[in-house]
Amino acid sequence: MTENHARPNAQKRYEIAEDVLRGNIEDNTLPRGVVLLEGPIADILQISRAPVQRALQALESEGLVHRFNGRGYLVGPAGQGIEPKRTDIKTLGLTIPRHADEALQSRASWERIYNTVEADVAGCVVFGQYRIIEIELADHFNVSRTVVRDVLTRLRERGLVRKNQSSHWIAGPLTAQMIKDHYGLRGMLEPQALVAGASRVDRERLTDLFQRLSDLERRDAAEHLAALETIHADFIEICVLATPNERLKESIRNNLLPVTATERLLRRLGLPGDPAIITELRLIAELLLRGAVKAAAAMMENHLEASVDRTIAQMKIVAIIPGPGVTAAYLTRVLE
Repeated sequence: MTENHARPNAQKRYEIAEDVLRGNIEDNTLPRGVVLLEGPIADILQISRAPVQRALQALESEGLVHRFNGRGYLVGPAGQGIEPKRTDIKTLGLTIPRHADEALQSRASWERIYNTVEADVAGCVVFGQYRIIEIELADHFNVSRTVVRDVLTRLRERGLVRKNQSSHWIAGPLTAQMIKDHYGLRGMLEPQALVAGASRVDRERLTDLFQRLSDLERRDAAEHLAALETIHADFIEICVLATPNERLKESIRNNLLPVTATERLLRRLGLPGDPAIITELRLIAELLLRGAVKAAAAMMENHLEASVDRTIAQMKIVAIIPGPGVTAAYLTRVLE
């Protein structure tokens, strides 16, 4: 529900999310033990996951939430043996003050549709080249052309769309050479970031990551595929993005977007995953735990070299698969 309060000075999205969550924890709308996941919170507040992640980290530093042996955060302080309660928080009726709701809506118009547009684009570019027409995209989501341009500009910053010589917005085609280029950048950036941030890695989170990877190694390969996206994102966050260099972190995140989108699409198409990925990530985490930073960086380089070969091999399989039968209405296939 929404309450009426006087509007405070302008706040950033993560600060608003932090205040909303703190208030709901303090009034017990979010009781002890409830598992907080970034996605559902982002959906409720109609913002992206990044500010939610930052808000949860701030609340963790205050002792209001804590990490546990699973995804997300538990409401309540660490060290008290609180049992996780996996409740759909959308059913709890979070209190969102009116000023917070208004601020989030005014700041996040493009964010409400960004994830959907990104998924639509990523789902087709491996099959060829598509044109995005601004007015059709605006009509599809019932938003203004300004909002559409904000979305497309951010997609361009992340390398998912571009403007051609006629100033048309174009998505794809995603080629093997582009994948090689992205992985080439990964090879230059990520091992260096791992070394630079090794002393700042959260040992508790790293230990938890290592245990999760070790557990996955012992399971059926089908379970690897289901868990891979989440555990790889955690691996990057814990092991690679611990570097204090903010520009380096931003470059790594942006370069990973098309790579992650491609891998997500390949999994959706049912292509088999390689269990070796889990083993490679586990070895890197283990080397970091042992303080063998240079060896971990070398293993990271080997992992990336193997990953680009795996991805290109899967793209060759996709090349003989017919394109998607249905795409979003605002995406028009461009015949080359």
